[in-house]
Amino acid sequence: MEHRNVAFAAGSRADYGIVRHYLKRLSAHPDITLSVLVTGALLDYRYGYAAEQIRRDGFTVGCEIDLQLDSTSQSAVLDSMALALSGFGRYFETHHYDLLILLGDRYEMLAVATAAAMHKLPLLHLHGGEATFANYDEFIRHAITKMSTFHFTATARYRRRVIQLGEAPDRVFNLGALGAYNCTVINEDTVTPEVKALPVKQYFVVLFHPETLSTAAPAQQIRELLGAVDHFIGRYRFVFIGSNADTHADHIRTAVKAYVADHDGCVYFENINTDSYHYLLRHAICLIGNSSSGLIEAPSLGIYTVNVGDRQKGRERGKSVLDTPCVTAAITAAIQTAASGTPPSDNPYYRADAEDRYVEATLQLLQRIPSTAKIFYDLPFQNE
Repeated sequence: MEHRNVAFAAGSRADYGIVRHYLKRLSAHPDITLSVLVTGALLDYRYGYAAEQIRRDGFTVGCEIDLQLDSTSQSAVLDSMALALSGFGRYFETHHYDLLILLGDRYEMLAVATAAAMHKLPLLHLHGGEATFANYDEFIRHAITKMSTFHFTATARYRRRVIQLGEAPDRVFNLGALGAYNCTVINEDTVTPEVKALPVKQYFVVLFHPETLSTAAPAQQIRELLGAVDHFIGRYRFVFIGSNADTHADHIRTAVKAYVADHDGCVYFENINTDSYHYLLRHAICLIGNSSSGLIEAPSLGIYTVNVGDRQKGRERGKSVLDTPCVTAAITAAIQTAASGTPPSDNPYYRADAEDRYVEATLQLLQRIPSTAKIFYDLPFQNE
């Protein structure tokens, strides 16, 4: 294989944590020079500034593009997207990559993908074809798919959806979800003392994000969730994790911090590293909230997920995921179920060889980078 320059654009601890081991293996290949392009929450101290951690992990940071994140309104989010578009647009004028890898559906990644596509950089998109009907991640994810050259999906259904969007089948690969396997490989040396000090199987983890396409107010939703938590205060501990940088996440964060301050047995972590988060989940009773990690990672760690509201509506899930509307009584009942039973062990996202598949498929793609623009793949219709 000819020598190749490869980059991964990272905007959050969650995205970086999912691909860290995969990137290390690519970086170790003698014919690959790999860089991590850092932006978004990774450069914001409110969300756990992590650029130095990426360097400590041994990666070359190709650029740091600060987006001045402000999640208080849609206009503020659009301002951050504009900074990402202009910043990466200028960066890609002078830095060419044979392959740029993007994950998921964050708004800053849409701007990165647009800048890269305009500069004719080949894109590999991870986790395309998924559905999250209550979030603007839904249309962002599919928009990134249309700008991408290759696709690694997490399930067979998601692969079919990407093809349905007009992507050629020989460019779409169902390889499983890296996170569903990686979460089981925890380096306990990097787990923080505060996390290790928590009593095993005596606490719940709560992680709740805004539903950015829903008419439901985030402030009302978090009140409903905290109302359910009230029923278990004194019997169990609760570990709250800070919400992400979506619109109106500040409403959720403010309410949660106030609740923790007023209730014994509650702990708040704004950000924790990937190994600490997975350790925390493994030793929890269950995960409560609406994070994608509740569908993809928690089942691999042997715990229930109480999936609240519609943020993950449309995604595949295993039987250990207990779906509930964002209503106090329903959430309370689901938490009680999770606390009193052992979850099924199925996980539709899990493949023990996922990381090997990702590395092997990436090396193959690097040998067939197209020199011409892709064409729309039309599905056959029975009436034609």
